[in-house]
Amino acid sequence: MPAKFSFDALKKAVKAGEVDTVITALIDMQGRLQGKRFHAAHFIESAWQETHCCNYLLATDLEMETVQGYAATSWEKGYGDYVMKPDMETLRLIPWAPGTALVLCDLLDHHGAPVPHAPRTMLKSQIARARALGFDPVMATELEFFLFEESYVDLFDAGYRDPTPMARHNIDYSILGNVRTEPALREIRNALYGAGIPVECSKGEAERGQEELNVKYAPGLETADMHVLIKQCTKEVAQKHGMSATFMAKYHTDRAGSSSHVHQSLWSGGKNAFFDPDAPHGMSEMMRHFLGGQLKHAREITYFLAPYTNSYKRFCEGLFAPTKSVWSLDNRTAGFRICGEGTKGVRVECRIGGSDLNPYLACAALLAAGLAGIEGQIDPGPQADGDIYKASDVIEIPKTLPEAADALEASEMLRAAFGDEVMAHYTHAARWEIREQNRVVTDWERQRGFERA
Repeated sequence: MPAKFSFDALKKAVKAGEVDTVITALIDMQGRLQGKRFHAAHFIESAWQETHCCNYLLATDLEMETVQGYAATSWEKGYGDYVMKPDMETLRLIPWAPGTALVLCDLLDHHGAPVPHAPRTMLKSQIARARALGFDPVMATELEFFLFEESYVDLFDAGYRDPTPMARHNIDYSILGNVRTEPALREIRNALYGAGIPVECSKGEAERGQEELNVKYAPGLETADMHVLIKQCTKEVAQKHGMSATFMAKYHTDRAGSSSHVHQSLWSGGKNAFFDPDAPHGMSEMMRHFLGGQLKHAREITYFLAPYTNSYKRFCEGLFAPTKSVWSLDNRTAGFRICGEGTKGVRVECRIGGSDLNPYLACAALLAAGLAGIEGQIDPGPQADGDIYKASDVIEIPKTLPEAADALEASEMLRAAFGDEVMAHYTHAARWEIREQNRVVTDWERQRGFERA
């Protein structure tokens, strides 16, 4: 059976006993899949049209805490329901879960209107905005993560202290070095490919136990859909092999962080509108304006690329995570790198985001900034060269979550793109994360001050 398949094909598969479970999943604020597992017979009977979920699923933190202070949902409002509307275009088999199909859902209110702060809704709104200008966004995300010898259960019980990386040394690009992880990585690659996700390759990354997975570019919404399924598959397969995977931006003080670079271009008439063979570097004027918007608004959108306190621990000089909002040609120290210079594949790579980002929010914010650049004809200025960590008189990426939250809240560009209610919702999420971090006593504080303070 094909990876993505029709409702009629699902009916036949259920009748043949090949599929017995259908997962209906929404995307929460953290970019995780939340939802239900249906017996396939019931899904075919009625749940394919809609099911329901508590509206608190778009108002919780990583711990599923029922955070107060959101306008959309609260104890006072009774924590009602949203409608989960399956997007049947996303129906697919997921080979890592035998006999199981999965469909992603959009969230609607009881009047049938899209929930404005739902991540999938937010990305759809910016894709529609691009199409109104005559462009189709094409994007790709690269994902880095760490694999550990211990299971999630073992690490949870140990307080996540001292996980053992699957590699004992740097195995960046090493074919031999990845032999230990290849049974799991091979299963991940094949399972994702069987789910209709065009995996290109996996490789060892530049830190012990770190891996990278690359997937072919696709339309913007499909890219975000694939991203969340990649994370789900990776965690499930790692668990199956008695291992664990983390997509934290920085899991260890002395280790490099994990990124999720976002590649972007706009297409028109089946061609890359970023490409102009007669322009310097093959960059069309429109591409330059798109890039200019992202450079100008980089501080404002950083929260959507780095949503947690831990995200900002990754921004260290000399570890390939950018600290400056500048553009350059094939330079990994820049916040924005131009890839495919002078070719039909020319594109903007945003290197700011960590692997903990929500791909819908990240892609939506990047599109909003780029489209604002096109509308305002913002020039990106000259390219930067050399070691950009040492660059001065340029826009700095926020160094902390409070700094990013302030920039988010003050952003008129994002307010125009998403609306006041959505901006208030995510600003509140950022402020909550800050409050939670500020009240916690850490191991570092105890070790530093228990005796000596």
